[in-house]
Amino acid sequence: MRTNFNILNLILISLGGLALMFIVAPLLGMFLNTTPAEIFETTQDKEVQQSIWLTLSVSFASTLVFAIAAIPLSYLLARKEFFAKKLVLGIIDLPIVIPHSAAGIAILGFISRDSLIGQVADRFGVSLVGNPIGIALAMAFVSIPYLITAARDGFVAVPIRLEKAALNLGASPARVFFSISLPLASRNIVSGMILMFARGMSEFGAVVIVAYHPMITPVLIYERFGAFGLNYARPVSVVFIIVCLIFFAALRMLSRERPRR
Repeated sequence: MRTNFNILNLILISLGGLALMFIVAPLLGMFLNTTPAEIFETTQDKEVQQSIWLTLSVSFASTLVFAIAAIPLSYLLARKEFFAKKLVLGIIDLPIVIPHSAAGIAILGFISRDSLIGQVADRFGVSLVGNPIGIALAMAFVSIPYLITAARDGFVAVPIRLEKAALNLGASPARVFFSISLPLASRNIVSGMILMFARGMSEFGAVVIVAYHPMITPVLIYERFGAFGLNYARPVSVVFIIVCLIFFAALRMLSRERPRR
């Protein structure tokens, strides 16, 4: 029995190591093939700086704006039962499973000058295509499921008895939501917002169809690879991966479990 157990452990460790190596090896190879001088030179490149700033700021803004509607929707999905709820849940997950080029085509049709939204924006002198607003919409479309799912899980974990007790004591539903439900689900909501932000800033397929210019960093990497080759695109990728790792680390720190007492 002990021999079988050790063999099983050896198999699990070997397979796990292969899976981990599959993730680490390409990234490690890219870092090892990029010199510190190339990384430093890339960080001084104005075009790279502007693209990273555009990527971070647009993704951050889209996360904040869409959170205003996504959090109430998550609460409804966690607390209410209604007709076609499963269909709604499936629709929310749809942007994750469809090709992101198809998502970009869908967003382009939604905001082009022929659409209702595009015509309204035109009246204010704004063209959403090729605009940071269009980029924000494309980022939000592919990343908002992560926020809705995380926030819904957070609201589900809030004990219903606490909400009912507050209601029985005379608190209004709005006060119960803002003083009990929202604070207790805040850890999941923050994690979902960070995940939405991180996923949005890494989006390429949907954004490149809606707005090639101004360039976010994933589009800039693609443009430099197509125009100058791998050696010119690699340092930009390394710098952007470092930025992504910083936010991924923040996500892990904020979403870690509370210590059990």
